[in-house]
This record gives sequence, C-alpha cells and structure tokens, in this order.
Amino acid sequence: MKKYLILLIGLLIASNAIAHGMSEADKQSILNAGFMQFVELGASHMLTGYDHLLFIFGVIFFLTRFVDIVKFITAFTIGHSITLVFATLYEIQANYYLIDAVIALTVCYKGFENLDGFRRYFKYNPPSLIWMVFGFGLIHGFGLSTRLQQLPLGEEGLVLKILAFNVGVEVGQIVALSAMLILLSGWRKSESFSHFSRASNVLLIAIGLFLFSMQMHGYQHTVYPDDFPLNKDDHSHVHEDIKQYTVPKGYSEPLNLTKPAPVEAVVEPPALPEKKPEVHRHGHGEPHMH
Repeated sequence: MKKYLILLIGLLIASNAIAHGMSEADKQSILNAGFMQFVELGASHMLTGYDHLLFIFGVIFFLTRFVDIVKFITAFTIGHSITLVFATLYEIQANYYLIDAVIALTVCYKGFENLDGFRRYFKYNPPSLIWMVFGFGLIHGFGLSTRLQQLPLGEEGLVLKILAFNVGVEVGQIVALSAMLILLSGWRKSESFSHFSRASNVLLIAIGLFLFSMQMHGYQHTVYPDDFPLNKDDHSHVHEDIKQYTVPKGYSEPLNLTKPAPVEAVVEPPALPEKKPEVHRHGHGEPHMH
C-alpha cells in the first residue's frame, strides 16, 4: 500500500503547486520552433497540468472495463481538442485565472460524483457522466488555449503549430493515463482500496477547493491590483521571496519574520557644566552677583 501512495503523491504533485503557465524560457524557445518542439511543449504542459491530471484520475477512479475507460477519455479528448484548436485559431481569450478556477471546480465535481453525492445529499441521479466529461473537456481545452496563446505563435503555419501542440497534449495524456491505470489496477487488488477510496475522493475535492482559492487569489490581483497594499508585481515577488526565508543553522529560537526591528537608543548630548554666578559691578556701582 505504501508504494502505491508514494506513486500517487508523486503523480499528482509532480508539478509546482500553484500554476502551470508558459514560462519565459518557453516563450524564447518557441520563437523558431518546428512541429516536434510544439509536440514536446504540449506533452510537457499536460504532464505538469496537475488540474487536468486530477480530473482524469477522478474520471477513471472506479472504471475497471477497458471499453469504459476508452469511452470517457475519448469524450474528454474530443472536448478539449475542440476548444484548444478553435479558441487558439480565432484568438478567443479569457482571464486564465478564472478558467483555471473553473477547471479546479471540475475536479471537485468529479470527486463529489465519485462519492455518490448527488443521490446521498440531493436525492436525485447525477447528470449523464459521458456528457459532463465532454463538457468539462471543453473547459479544460479552453484553459490549454489560454496558455498556448501566451506564446508568440505568429501567423505562418499557425494551424500546424496548434495541431502539433494538441498532439503533444494527447501524448502527455496517454503517458499520464497509463501511469494512473497501473497505479489503480495494483491498488484495487489490495484490501486498502475499499477503505481509502472514499478518503481519496474527499481529498480530491479538498485539493480542487485549494486550487480554486489559489486561482481566485491570482484573479483578484490581476483585476483589482489597487485593492491590495502591494501592486501585482511586488506582491508576486513577496510570494517568491518568502519561500527563501530559512532558520539559520544552530539558531535556538524560531525565526520571527514579523518581529519589529529594535529601536536604536537615542543618544542625548552631554549636559553642560553648571555655571556659578560671579561677583561683578556695573560702572561705579556696588559689587553684586545674579
């Protein structure tokens, strides 16, 4: 059981946990890229797309027949291919934080559906799963398109570039799906599957809600940057820099980053010596002192 949990954790968090956009390195390397470079980019983007992988994992979690797996994955593939190709070709755009937030909710939906939440809590049958998977595929494809449109695609060979990226996405999906099927087929043979299947889908919902909150946080900073103490760029740098704070080796007390800096002591000037009054007189007057 332990090895399957390790494989599951590695599969689901193999990418960074906040975002999987197009980096500056991607933008530079794609300037003169050919067909295979776009295929590689699509595959790597799918393999690091934790939200896409989580949704696929939820879809196949209880599927045991090969024909069912093919049916649902095909519906998802057709859905995301349609929006990936056409949204990119016609430059249909939306705030990618919002799109990724909706994708996170599709992860929550699948975990809830796996727990039979519709019958248990709402007392009615869930919508047709095959159509829901297709519809969610359209949303996932739009999310992939918003990322692809961040690249300098140009006009020459645009359709071929989009198709190459989509081929890469399918290759990455097949690789990820194969690993998931190996994991689940082995796990189903153990007694722990029946004990932990419910917990796994509850965790799926929790991760989806976490991703949703992170994407909405990013959306607020892009749309309402003046509502925060720091502007968008400075806030981003703070999030990056805070990860670098570490406790010095051998330091006995916890590092308190919020502790105010010590106030420097105010140095007062030395007191002047007291001047004693002297006896004096004005003109021919009597001697006296003040």
